[in-house]
Amino acid sequence: MKTFETTLEEIDSSLWGYHFPVPTEVSDYFRNEKIKRLICTINGTMEIHSALTSKGDGTWYITVSKEVRKKFNLKTGSKVTLSLKEDTSKYGMAVPEEFKELMEIEPEALDYFHTLTPGKQRSLLHWIGQPKSVDPRLKRALALVEHLKANQGKLDFKLLHQLVKDIVI
Repeated sequence: MKTFETTLEEIDSSLWGYHFPVPTEVSDYFRNEKIKRLICTINGTMEIHSALTSKGDGTWYITVSKEVRKKFNLKTGSKVTLSLKEDTSKYGMAVPEEFKELMEIEPEALDYFHTLTPGKQRSLLHWIGQPKSVDPRLKRALALVEHLKANQGKLDFKLLHQLVKDIVI
C-alpha cells in the first residue's frame, strides 16, 4: 500500500473533469509491478475502484467522480490523503448483487459476459450499479442477461437501453 497527500485538480478534457495527481514514485511502483487496477482509499474512509491514468507527459492521476467530490465536499485545490493498493477483485470493481444473483441462474449469459473485454465488463457493472434503488438495477441486470443471450454476446447499446425501457417488473 502506498499513502500520500495530493490536491484535487481540474483537467481540461471532454472525458474527465477532476483528478488527483499521483507522485511519480507511487505511479512508478504500481507500473513496475504491472498493477493496473487499484483500490483508492480517500482520507482513510471511502474506497473507490480506480486505475492510474496517464496525462501523456509522464505524469499519472486518479480520476474522481462528481459523486465522490460531493460526498467529501471537494473543490479544486482541496487536499486529501490517498492510499492505493492493488485491486484483486475479479472485475476490478464491485459487482451489483442483482447481477451476481442473475448470473448464478443464467450461466449462458455469464459465459457471454466473460467474452467481453475487461473494460466493457467494468462499464456494464458500473451501469447496472448506478441507480440507488433495487428495481432499476434489477431491470438493467435483466436486460443485460436477455441481450447477451439473444445476441450471443454481441453488444448493441441502443438495443440494450431499449430493452431496459421495455422490461416491466
